[in-house]
Amino acid sequence: MADLLDLTVAEAAAKIAAGEISADEYGAAWRAAAAGDELNAYLWTADGADALETDWNGDGESAPAGEGDATPYGSNAPAPAASGPLAGIPIAIKDIFTTQGIPTTAGSRILEGYRPPYTASAVRRLTAAGAHVLGKTNMDEFAMGSSNENSAYGPVLNPWDRGRVPGGSSGGSAAAVAGGLAPAALGTDTGGSIRQPASLCGIVGLKPTYGAISRFGMIAFASSLDQCGPFTRDVTDAALLLGVLQGKDPLDSTSVGIEGGIALPTREDLAGLRFGVPRELGEATLDAGVRAVFEATVARIEELGGQIVEITLPHAEHGISAYYVIAPAEASSNLARFDGVRYGLREAGDEDLIEMYERTRSEGFGAEVKRRIMLGTYALSSGYYDAYYGQAQKVRTRIAQDFDTAFAEVDFVITPTSPSVAFGLGAKTDDPLAMYLNDFFTVPMSLAGIPAIALPAGLAAPEDGGAGAPQLPVGFQIAAPAFAEQKLLDAAHALEGALGFAAAVGDALPWKGGARA
Repeated sequence: MADLLDLTVAEAAAKIAAGEISADEYGAAWRAAAAGDELNAYLWTADGADALETDWNGDGESAPAGEGDATPYGSNAPAPAASGPLAGIPIAIKDIFTTQGIPTTAGSRILEGYRPPYTASAVRRLTAAGAHVLGKTNMDEFAMGSSNENSAYGPVLNPWDRGRVPGGSSGGSAAAVAGGLAPAALGTDTGGSIRQPASLCGIVGLKPTYGAISRFGMIAFASSLDQCGPFTRDVTDAALLLGVLQGKDPLDSTSVGIEGGIALPTREDLAGLRFGVPRELGEATLDAGVRAVFEATVARIEELGGQIVEITLPHAEHGISAYYVIAPAEASSNLARFDGVRYGLREAGDEDLIEMYERTRSEGFGAEVKRRIMLGTYALSSGYYDAYYGQAQKVRTRIAQDFDTAFAEVDFVITPTSPSVAFGLGAKTDDPLAMYLNDFFTVPMSLAGIPAIALPAGLAAPEDGGAGAPQLPVGFQIAAPAFAEQKLLDAAHALEGALGFAAAVGDALPWKGGARA
């Protein structure tokens, strides 16, 4: 079974298609791995005990679990297509994506027990390509957080060191892939929620251009920022999943897809490519180990023939400030629908409607969600809209213009993904500002709507760990112009091959049994 779990998605899909391995055996191996979850990465798995009603055939008709077509994929998961580029591949799904008949909570108590009547377009694209749902992964409540400690169902543990966070908000998806509990996973990125946990867990995380993938069925946090993307062990798998996920969707008017689609990357050098390093990076607060890994990776880019160019992103330093006005403002509007009337939790209000609203939202939402709703409501209130939300949108425009200027000179912009390696559980929960600054390097790309990928570049000791602290992953971020995902994946593939992270770490990789207690 271990040999099956060592295969990348692309390798496994090729072997299944060629008849070299059985899709049933491969799926069973991953279901067994997911069932052994000790990281609190999953909130639901395909072989759980729930009796669910599932749209087995994708025809809009439901049959109780155990009835309809028999499938080897677990009695309570949607049956995948019989063929396709992902035939037989199990994928973990962040619990922010609606899945018909399967519990979908967005990590919140207010949606406890909710079973959607429809499935998100991104998940449908995966199953139409032959993949099947392995499980629903834990997350920060409504995707609000950078450590996965805001889940109503408990924190996710980092597979490299279980006393540390996996990052957030897609921490469950990242931990599942890094911990050998899933071959790949789906996450969402609003201000860094794919790239940051990928960095802290030592895997690849891709945030596509805003609009590349449909958001239909993805429970909204900040609608102008939210974007779906994959977690994988390598860049090739990220390209494979993006090729399936991208595309225009009539159910999402903001989706446009990627012209020409996505091919698997093959590039092995970086000759002729220009990489921009922001001048402002020298002033940023970085762990010494993170800076050392970043500088070594920059040197490796030069060895591969890439040219390093100093650029400036003069407004990027204001990204966090703008983000934490825009995102909460949109969240305060999006989360108004959770009122105890239509779905999810309802707290009794002594027959008074307003009291029922207040008690339901008070009991159902966690502290961070309440904080952001209050911030957003204030920013949108009469007399403050122009001073806060209007100004934040102007900063957002300036940041996008800064990237446009930079991409006139360079092909890519490179930065660290996170200012530190994974920090300890509880280390920043009492300091929201310190927590928000974890997204310092990822938020500007989200505000500009451009694609960015995080890939593991090396290991560094945490500065809070003292002598003998374990070496933890450091992520390297590459950003590209809008809809330049193919070029981005080609460059990332070449750099990944030169860095050789997985080969260098070897058996210490968590998915090879190297997780630390």
